[in-house]
Amino acid sequence: MLGVMVSDETRTTTSTSIRNAAEPENENGVTATRAWVTRLVVVGIVLSALNLRPAITSLGALLEEVRDGLGMSGTAAGVLTSVPPFCFALFGVMAPRLARRFGVGAVVCAGMAAIAAGLAIRPWTGTAAGFLAASALALMGIAVGNVLMPVVVKRWFPDRVGSMTGLYSMALALGTAAAAAITVPMTGALGGSWRAGLTVWAVLAAAAVVPWIPLVRDRGAGGPRRETPSARGTSATGERAGALRITRSRTAWALAVFFGLQATAAYVTMGWMAQIFRDAGVPAGTAGLLLAVTMAMGVPLAFVIPRVATRLPHQGPIVVVLGACGLLGYAGLYIAPAGGAWAWAVLLGIANCAFPLALTMVGMRARTGAGVAQLSAFAQSTGYLISIPGPLVVGVLYQHSGGWGLPLALMAGLLLPQMVVGVLAGRDRTVEDEAAAR
Repeated sequence: MLGVMVSDETRTTTSTSIRNAAEPENENGVTATRAWVTRLVVVGIVLSALNLRPAITSLGALLEEVRDGLGMSGTAAGVLTSVPPFCFALFGVMAPRLARRFGVGAVVCAGMAAIAAGLAIRPWTGTAAGFLAASALALMGIAVGNVLMPVVVKRWFPDRVGSMTGLYSMALALGTAAAAAITVPMTGALGGSWRAGLTVWAVLAAAAVVPWIPLVRDRGAGGPRRETPSARGTSATGERAGALRITRSRTAWALAVFFGLQATAAYVTMGWMAQIFRDAGVPAGTAGLLLAVTMAMGVPLAFVIPRVATRLPHQGPIVVVLGACGLLGYAGLYIAPAGGAWAWAVLLGIANCAFPLALTMVGMRARTGAGVAQLSAFAQSTGYLISIPGPLVVGVLYQHSGGWGLPLALMAGLLLPQMVVGVLAGRDRTVEDEAAAR
C-alpha cells in the first residue's frame, strides 16, 4: 500500500489541520501520517504530472494552424518551441527557494493555477507576443512542477522512489500523448477553431489545483521525513551549503548535461515531429496520432524503466539502449519519413524515455531530501538552459535549408554526447560524497 500505517495516537487526534496530520511517534523522528493525506498526495502527483506537457504537445499538433493564424515565420515558430526549456531553466531554479519559504504544497498549487490561467488565456490574445507571454505563464507553472515532483516523491515515498517516479512519469507520458492524439480531432469537434482546441486543456489543469489546496498551509509539505539522525544532520548541512556544493560534483554536472540533451530531443520531437510527417505528405490527423504514439511509448516504459534502473548498480546500459533507438529513429525519418512512419514514431518514443530515467537518477544520486531538491533544481535548470537553442536551431535550419536533412543530422549527432554523459551520470555515487571530497 502507498499509505503509511497510522498510529493509535494519531487515530485519536481531532485536529483537522494538515499541519498536524503527521505527528511524531518516537524520539527517533519516525512519523505517522494519515492515510488519506498520503492518498491525496498520490492523486496530486498524478494530476500534476498529467498537466506537465499538454501545453507543449497540444501546440505541436496545431503548430501550422497557429502559425497561420498569428502570422508566424518558421524562425518565429522555432522561438516559440524554444520557450519551454527557457522557462523551465529560468523558473525551475527558483522552485526550491519558493518551496522553503511558502511550502511545497503551496508552490505546486500555485503552479497548477498558473498552468490553467496561461492555457485559458493564450489562444485568445490575438498576437504572437501575447500568445508567447501567456504560454510563458503556463510554462512557469510547469517549471516548478518539474523540479518539485521528484522532491515530493523522495520525501513522501523514500522507500519507493522507483515505483512512484514510474507512476509520475507514466502519468506525465499519458498527458503528453493524450494532448498530441486528441487535440486535432477535438478541435474538429469544436467547430475547427484551433483556439477552442487549445483552450480545452485549461480544464485539466484546473482540476490539478484541487488536491493541493488542503496542503497549501502545510509549510513542510514535502511529506514525512523518514531519516536517521545522521541523515537529518547531512540534510541540514546540505541546505546550509547551498547550490555551490552541488556544482562541485561531477555526477551533478553529468546529470545536468544528460538532462539538457534529452530535453533538446524531447522538445524538438514535441514541437516539430508532427510537422516533419505533414511535410512528408501525412495527413494532419495522422501526424498527430504519430506524435501521440511517440509520447504514448512513455506510458508503459516510464513505469518500467525507473523500477529497473533502481535495481541496477549502474544505469549506463539503459542510457545506451535508449540512445541507439533514437539514432535508428532519426535515420528512418530521413530515409523514409512516410513509409516507415509508425516504426520511427515507436523508436523515438523509446528514446524519449531518457526523461524518466533522468528523474530516477536524480533521486538515486542524492542521499537526502535536501540533496534531491538541490540536485533536481540544478540538473533541471542547467539542463533546460542547455536545451534552449535546440528547437530554435532546428527551426532556422528547416527554414533556410528547405528540408529536414540538416535538422535530423543535428539531432542524431547530439545523441552521441548524450550517451556519454548518461553513462557517467549512471555511476553508483552520490553528489553529497563528491561535493565533500572536493
